[in-house]
Amino acid sequence: MLKKVWLLAVLTALSMSLTGCLVGEGKYLKKVEEAENLDKSLTSLQQQFRSLNAENEGLKATVDKLNKEVAGLGKEKEKLVADNRELDKVLKAKSDTLSKNITELRQKIADLENENAGLKEDIANLQKAKEEEVQKTSKTYEDLLDKMKSEISQGQVTISELKGKLTVNMVDAVLFDSGKAEVKPDGLLVLQKVVDILKNIKDKSIRIEGHTDNVQISGALTKKFPTNWELSAARAINVTRYLQQQGIDPANLAAVAYGEYKPVAGNDTPEGRTKNRRIEIILVPKE
Repeated sequence: MLKKVWLLAVLTALSMSLTGCLVGEGKYLKKVEEAENLDKSLTSLQQQFRSLNAENEGLKATVDKLNKEVAGLGKEKEKLVADNRELDKVLKAKSDTLSKNITELRQKIADLENENAGLKEDIANLQKAKEEEVQKTSKTYEDLLDKMKSEISQGQVTISELKGKLTVNMVDAVLFDSGKAEVKPDGLLVLQKVVDILKNIKDKSIRIEGHTDNVQISGALTKKFPTNWELSAARAINVTRYLQQQGIDPANLAAVAYGEYKPVAGNDTPEGRTKNRRIEIILVPKE
């Protein structure tokens, strides 16, 4: 560029020489100064250009870096969006499962409440039935006491009631002659009093138990009753058969023999042995 300026100056000088016009020294120097100033301006502009160009390159590099970062953020955003979608799916699945479980639990609670209500009703009905059964037993107990007060007063019969179990205890002398298993006529009259009360009872089992003292069977009697087992069994069976003949449902009857093995008193005294020789008629709830 500087060369072009000098060339212009030389051409100008030559042109002026050819035309015969001389340029003053001051004017020439002024032109030279202008050319130098232009050259300086050009140099300054060139430096500014280089500086701006370098700055522009730097800005381009920064823009490229930022574009890369933006691209990276875009990928990260896409990943976050994908993760968020997956999380939404998981949460929805868990929410659906929890809702289903809650519904099932509520149904189970409702079922249990209904079952509990039914059980409470059953318990109330059982309690009512038990109370009615106790009342019936107590009524039977009172009727037997009234019907057999003569035998009770003579110590021949005792009647007890405990927890719904009613027992009529009769000493053997009331029903049997010594060494005999057949119920004697006076004994039948006593049993008839029991029959009059028991024949109307349908909801109880009636167990007839035969008991003896511990005195062993001896003499000719052993041919018929080898031991106390046979004697207690025969007596219990004969009483049971009589109750059946008087109209008591045999399905509600049972004959049981205990021999000497369930004493209620000591066998070392006549009084104790008398208490142990007995027939017990027991009313118990049906199984």
